[in-house]
Amino acid sequence: QLQASGGGEVQSGGSLRLSCRASGINFSINTFDWYRQAPAQERVLVTSMTSDGRTTYADSVKGRFTISRDNIRRTLYLEMSSLKPEDTAVYYCHVVLGPRHYWGQGTQVTVSS
Repeated sequence: QLQASGGGEVQSGGSLRLSCRASGINFSINTFDWYRQAPAQERVLVTSMTSDGRTTYADSVKGRFTISRDNIRRTLYLEMSSLKPEDTAVYYCHVVLGPRHYWGQGTQVTVSS
């Protein structure tokens, strides 16, 4: 139900945009998130956007990452700029529907120094 794309390898200081297309979900009324998981580390919340556009960001990405959504295209975005090697991780889109958590399949972002 969540299909993520847009990952890749960039040099430090570069930019990437991730996309996450939702299907089978009432997209416009839900809060969506981006998480990331670096090798041998826990999955952590990067940013969230509510249905009315309110956003939160982890301190580590504030000012560099921007979450957005297109309710018509049912797509969540993550614009990442000024990327650092420590941003290297698998990035997952996420939504909670009732008692269930839904995750995209993950997209790898690798930032080389």
